Amino acid sequence: MSPDTSHHFNLPTNVSQLRVLIVEDDPMMQLGLEQSLMAHPQLQIVGQAEDGYLGVQAALKLKPDLVVMDIGLPRLDGIAATKQIKAALPETHVVMLTSHKTETEIIAALSSGADAYCIKGASVERLLSAIAAAVDGAAYLDPQIARQVIDNLKPPSPTNNIANLSVRELEVLKLMVDGLSNPEIAEKLYLSPNTVKTHVRGIMNKLAVDDRVQAAVVALRSGLV
Repeated sequence: MSPDTSHHFNLPTNVSQLRVLIVEDDPMMQLGLEQSLMAHPQLQIVGQAEDGYLGVQAALKLKPDLVVMDIGLPRLDGIAATKQIKAALPETHVVMLTSHKTETEIIAALSSGADAYCIKGASVERLLSAIAAAVDGAAYLDPQIARQVIDNLKPPSPTNNIANLSVRELEVLKLMVDGLSNPEIAEKLYLSPNTVKTHVRGIMNKLAVDDRVQAAVVALRSGLV
């Protein structure tokens, strides 16, 4: 992953700079990530760790805004590390950046509290989109992962709550799964951001989920996208 300074990267308007911790055991990948992210003034690399245990310790000490986390880490895997970080620092966002693509790992990662799931080898633009979406409170699943989850998960039960969603809520949910932020959804559907927020709250209430990532998983399980 090489730096790409040409990509225009926008964080939510209420965020001026993001403090980032990288947890990655491959030295070359770690270096590439550092160079790619440092190319953007809004991203500040505050620390790096090469295993999950050190990643948790670094997060507790540095209290970063965002952690870019691998799954296959020595001593403590990225899923367990994410769970510990989220328990101690619920406001810290976690973007999984991994080569792992199995259904079990994807669902386990999302259940651990990860805000986004990105595949190694993807473009820098995709990682930046995942970061921006996570910070804005949106769920982000790599398109490869979304398709795989759809293909592998069992069909939903007939009583699935998806049926309770309105046509507009279904449109909003599909865009949430695509990783769009509230402002991006508003622009796409010609709605106000406040209206989108209302729809997102309605979706989460009807699906009986606590956050946008869980809503996205329900949508994927239902074969909605």
